[in-house]
Amino acid sequence: MNDRRLLLVHAHPDDETIGTGATMARYAAEGARVTLVTCTLGEEGEVIPAELAHLAADRDDTLGGHRVGELAAACKALGVTDHRFLGGPGRWRDSGMMGAASNHRADAFWQADLDEAAGELAAVIREVRPQVLVTYDENGFYGHPDHIQAHRVSRRAFELAADPAFGEGEPWRIAKFYLTAVTRSSMRRAAEAMREAGTRFLVEDVDDLPYGCADRDVTTEIDARPYVGAKLDAMRAHATQISVDAPWFALSNDIGQEALGVEHFILRAGVPGPAGPGAPVEAGGIGEPYDRENDLFAGIG
Repeated sequence: MNDRRLLLVHAHPDDETIGTGATMARYAAEGARVTLVTCTLGEEGEVIPAELAHLAADRDDTLGGHRVGELAAACKALGVTDHRFLGGPGRWRDSGMMGAASNHRADAFWQADLDEAAGELAAVIREVRPQVLVTYDENGFYGHPDHIQAHRVSRRAFELAADPAFGEGEPWRIAKFYLTAVTRSSMRRAAEAMREAGTRFLVEDVDDLPYGCADRDVTTEIDARPYVGAKLDAMRAHATQISVDAPWFALSNDIGQEALGVEHFILRAGVPGPAGPGAPVEAGGIGEPYDRENDLFAGIG
């Protein structure tokens, strides 16, 4: 297919790179139109570099503006030229972690009216007309309120964009709706490799982490190992949020993770395409016996 269009919806700057950066870089390099919609500026993020600590929400509260620049640099590293903030920059604010006082701010994304936010995204969908939409699962991958809201907004926009009774513009039906995923098996392999390598980052027991799925749940495996370098460069661009010691990285909790070049997805809506050969297990693939797509556009005519 010569006119492939991929739309990804992420909650904060840096989420796109951590979860889907290699996939984005691969499809952009292959000539697909890759559009990224980010729902907030990430104003409540914890700042890693001491010299930038003044940007934090409890001090100057200027982190959001700084992260706009970080995201632009990350997108450049990934080869992504079409990026938008949902409703415009700063329309909805980072809600902070679940249970934080910032969840209750009137402008927090967690408090956003679902149809209003989904309407903004549906307008983007009708403009871009993507065949594929990617966002988080119902739990927002790990329970962050903005990630959960991003799922809800994406799901509603998926419906609204195809509804002739909604808004302006020609209706558009997205062929395939995917959720991001990380397998427990790949997390265990990374943890063991970090122990063997003696990385400076902490290595936590994978079974204690609040995310990760079984291999059998994965429907789609994207082998984008040639683009790990671009993914790591994009991570370095997000300097307030990510420390990089390639091939490992960590957020402010200093718990190490691997910058994966094989990224996994779960098809939530649409018809699965034919299965294709995946990456070998030692490279981060999930291996047999599970049949899975190796292209987000598989089966789309």
